[in-house]
Amino acid sequence: MPKLSAILFFCFIALNVSAQTWEIGGNLGGAGYIGDLNSNPVKLSGGSFGLFVKRNFNGYLGAKLNYQYGKIAGADSTSRYEQIYNRNLSFTDGLKELSLTAEFNFMKYIPDAGKNKYTPYVYLGVGLTAFAPHAMYGGSEVSLRSLRTEGQESEYRKNTMVIPYGAGFKYNIGGKWTLAAEVGYRYTRTDFLDDVSGLYADKSKLPNSTSVVLSDRSGERGGAYIGTPGTQRGDLRPKDIYMFAGFTLTYTFVTEKCYYEE
Repeated sequence: MPKLSAILFFCFIALNVSAQTWEIGGNLGGAGYIGDLNSNPVKLSGGSFGLFVKRNFNGYLGAKLNYQYGKIAGADSTSRYEQIYNRNLSFTDGLKELSLTAEFNFMKYIPDAGKNKYTPYVYLGVGLTAFAPHAMYGGSEVSLRSLRTEGQESEYRKNTMVIPYGAGFKYNIGGKWTLAAEVGYRYTRTDFLDDVSGLYADKSKLPNSTSVVLSDRSGERGGAYIGTPGTQRGDLRPKDIYMFAGFTLTYTFVTEKCYYEE
């Protein structure tokens, strides 16, 4: 009995002081964005994948360091609205995100040690994302940032601070393995994920001939250019938002047999 009491005591200490667990995992899915070339909040325009490591402090709360890559795109040629269709802009952008998020489980969840096999969860955090919008021109992909297509005095930044937030549902598929379905959005500090933000520029003040062509592509469709200097080129939203959705597979390192407490 004294030996059993000692074991239970040390289990209790481990549970309440140092019995955190680690997770490693990856995810695969799709990416989309809400901005000047798309207003549909659930439309996916490219693929995404990521890798992460997470520290679980207990069955409810964890902190995750995550790297995510996603490809987003938009094209006016897909719009059902005539004005946007005639604008004829398009872009692709590869997003590289590094984030730190706090994750909260609604049910106590410890794979291979707890009684709950599943739980919904939410997360919130902060991150930094590198972005680089491109467009197809003359059969080649052209970087848009340096072209300053809206007459900017200088190039916009190559990265932006983001606020990741989202929700998901995780399920213990066996042992220490967990499968989750998740969707999350990122509020950004830029309106240039798609290289479109404000007004049409005076073409005589743009840096080069490529800038002139890609600042107003409406004439490529019907021959008439609609980009009068000073008129609206983008929408009225001040910042772009992007999203990731997909499936996550994780492995949890549960080293303490007495980790779970009823």
